[in-house]
This record gives sequence, C-alpha cells and structure tokens, in this order.
Amino acid sequence: MARLSTSQTLSIVIPSFNEASNLPLLLADLNLWPHPLEICICDACSSDLTELVAKLGGAKLIQILEANRGLQLHYGATNTSGEWILFLHADCRIPGTWPEALSKIINRRSSKDIAWFFDFKVQSEKVELKLLEIAVSIRSNFLKKPYGDQGLLIKRSLYKEMGGYKPLSLMEDLEFIERITKKIKIKRIGLPLYCDSRRWDKNNFIVKAFENAKLRRRWRRGESSKKLACEYYKKNTKVRQ
Repeated sequence: MARLSTSQTLSIVIPSFNEASNLPLLLADLNLWPHPLEICICDACSSDLTELVAKLGGAKLIQILEANRGLQLHYGATNTSGEWILFLHADCRIPGTWPEALSKIINRRSSKDIAWFFDFKVQSEKVELKLLEIAVSIRSNFLKKPYGDQGLLIKRSLYKEMGGYKPLSLMEDLEFIERITKKIKIKRIGLPLYCDSRRWDKNNFIVKAFENAKLRRRWRRGESSKKLACEYYKKNTKVRQ
C-alpha cells in the first residue's frame, strides 16, 4: 500500500457487548491505518473476553453498566479526541482499501460539512440477503437513511454541532440520522461494510424487516426505546451490538 499522508487525526468508536469472537477480525482490519489511530471500545460489561481482546488489539476500553448503544456511542465519542470520528459496530468487517478512501475524504476541505456512510453488505451468499442489500442501498441513497450498521464518519466539530447520539437503547442511529439530515448532507464513502449475517440466519429478512418497521412506528408514536429494545433483543438473543 502506498504511503498515505494526512494532517487529520482519526478516532474509532465501537460499542460492544460479548463480541470477543468478532472484535479481533475488526481490529485487524483497523490496524491497516498507517497513522496513529485511537480506537475506543465502549463495552456494556461483557461477560466474555472482550476486555482482553481490546487490550491485545491496542484499543482503549470504557465500561458502562447499561447495555444502551446510544449511550455507548455517546461515551465513546466523549472519551476520544480525534478530529474525525468513525462509528462502527463490533460485528462488521471493513475492506483493506479503507485507509485510502478515508484519507481522501478527511483531507478534502469540503468533507467537514458532510456525514459519510458505507454501503451495506452482509457476509452471506444467500440470494435473499442480496435483495436486502439492494433495498438498503435504495433507502440509503434515495431516502438518505443509512443505519448504524453502515458506519458513520463525521468531523468531530460537526458531530458536536449536531448534538451527537442520544442515550437511546434502540433507534439511536435512526434518530441521529433523521436529525442531522435536516441540516447537513450525507454521502457514500464508496466502500462496502460487511455485517455479520447472524441476525438473519434464523429469520426471513422480509419478516424481520416487517418486525423492525413495526418497532420504528411504535417508537415514533412515543413508546420508550428501552421497552422496545427489551423486545428486540429478547427475539435476537445472540445479537446485541
């Protein structure tokens, strides 16, 4: 890989809960960054080896008592210092060309007023999940609603100006995106971000999409995100972050 230069610093924030099996792969991907890199794993008191994995991977670990992804993202951002922040889920994989793509973005002066997202991909060859990827692409690029499993790259000053993530147990990504797209542009990074297929392995994606749509509707009607999160994670016991 050609040597990349950048005058901008980067922090990566990863919320986690019992993700010791996935984090080593993601941390290996992130170690391709050729400059000093701050990685913050904000963990909800995992019972597995997440703490050890974070230390071995050179990441800073912050423990909070509540499994609340919005709160974890907020604390992760608060406890990092990079001029740019990249928010990622713990079970994703990022392509080896990511340093070149992100370096171009963060070195471009006009990028500071834009939030950036990856293309949604699933680590599976199932045809139905390829259809899901197409549906998410339409939602992201035409409706301007990428979700948290597509990552988010944003200038820290812009993140603060937009008010940051709210401490919501569920819908924290949707709430933030809907809020910021009223004021700023969001754009594709132009790279895929590969998500673990576990949440769809036991569920038809159409049924899953319908269930998630009902949760979003109930949230918009004022139901507690904590209550909805309990229902969501009860049905998805192996999926937390």
